[in-house]
Amino acid sequence: MCHGIVTEGEEIHSDHDAEVSSGRSSSSKLGRRPKRKGAASSQRDSMSDKRQKNQLQMLLAFTGEGRSEAPQARREGTESLTANRAHESPALPERVMEEVCERENCLRALKRVKANKGSPGIDGMGVGELPGYLKQHWPGLREQLLRGTYRPQPVRRVEIAKPDGGVRKLGIPTVLDRFIQQAVMQVLQSKWDATFSEHSHGFRPRRSAHQAVAKAQQYIAEGNRWVVDLDLEKFFDRVNHDRLMAAIARRVTDKRMLKLIRAFLESGVMENGLVSPVDEGTPQGGPLSPLLSNLVLDELDRELERRQHRFVRYADDCNIYVASERAGKRVMHSVTSFIRRRLKLQVNGAKSAVARPQERKFLGFSFTQRGKRRIAPKALLRCKHKVRELTRRTRGISLEQMTKELASYLQGWKSYFGYNQTPSVLEKLDRWIRRRLRSVIWKQRKRRSSWRLANSPALSVPFPIAYFDSLGLPRLFEG
Repeated sequence: MCHGIVTEGEEIHSDHDAEVSSGRSSSSKLGRRPKRKGAASSQRDSMSDKRQKNQLQMLLAFTGEGRSEAPQARREGTESLTANRAHESPALPERVMEEVCERENCLRALKRVKANKGSPGIDGMGVGELPGYLKQHWPGLREQLLRGTYRPQPVRRVEIAKPDGGVRKLGIPTVLDRFIQQAVMQVLQSKWDATFSEHSHGFRPRRSAHQAVAKAQQYIAEGNRWVVDLDLEKFFDRVNHDRLMAAIARRVTDKRMLKLIRAFLESGVMENGLVSPVDEGTPQGGPLSPLLSNLVLDELDRELERRQHRFVRYADDCNIYVASERAGKRVMHSVTSFIRRRLKLQVNGAKSAVARPQERKFLGFSFTQRGKRRIAPKALLRCKHKVRELTRRTRGISLEQMTKELASYLQGWKSYFGYNQTPSVLEKLDRWIRRRLRSVIWKQRKRRSSWRLANSPALSVPFPIAYFDSLGLPRLFEG
């Protein structure tokens, strides 16, 4: 069998020999001249040769263009008056699906899916079962992908609570579909990413939320003291499929790929044992969804660049920085109209506003009057809520186990929110966390819990900072 393996350390055999053979055959056909059969036949043959020559020249031109380097990012602190990027990548040749099925790409996709872990889809298959399944079934799956006959399964509906109330609906694909989506995403992202706006930071390689926050801070420092904070209402649930597929078709000509993406979009949702059809939206939960969302909102980025706005976008969070409240209200009205008319999306009026930057939050951060980064109040409250859950005095676990779980959460929290520029907030939070743990110690000794006593010398002296350091509790403030 020549199509085998997708597990790490083993090979995925491709049809390389067949492709090489096919290439020789097509080359010989291209170079062979038919025998002369008269004036009319000669004229047709001449026209055919010219068409083949033109097609070959176009192919060579496209290949050369595809190898060109992506434009370098502009230096920090400068604002472009025009977009220096190619807004649309050229239509891709009809070999995209072959790139998806290449061995190295599939191994990378498998590694990523395993690292992300995640819950099973509707078939119940776990991430740990995927390598064995692919080893057995990959030849048939590969054949389906190359023939354009692969059909994804419906996603499993999951609802998670939002920090500020309400629920967010997720669609969990099967592990196999996540693997295929990841493989597709890797190929398409490598071809599309250079065409996206430099103002877009979400779900892109070598870009981060911290860079987006820093860019917003730069705009404020330059004198743009008002922000137009746009919140797209249920963005992932309301993406128009036809508009999205039209945008993809302008970049991809491989009909098998277009058919596969359409199938992912319309695979349906299983909820309470029933499968419902889906005619709009890109379900959150699959690896392909963030890339498609960036493609949809690329049209918004282009429009904002055309208007020479100073803006930052991270997925569906978009902030535009202006010099006055009056300008902000004008921008809010015109951009909202554009989003509704052209993108067929809605702006959440209750969550969108024109305000001072220190009155709004962006990716968990806000800003002081002097323009310094600070942790948004709601993000700080969520952290305290989580710490309270992990340090409940009635959990019935040892202090060592409790501290271990708390340390795991705080390390991740610190790696993100440690980017703030108000260290006094972290120092105060550190003291509060240690006080919580001293209260746990007092309770575990079968004594009445006392929050006030936990901050007194009676407990702070025998259980100093060094004691919690020895338990592995990370310090949020290093001073």
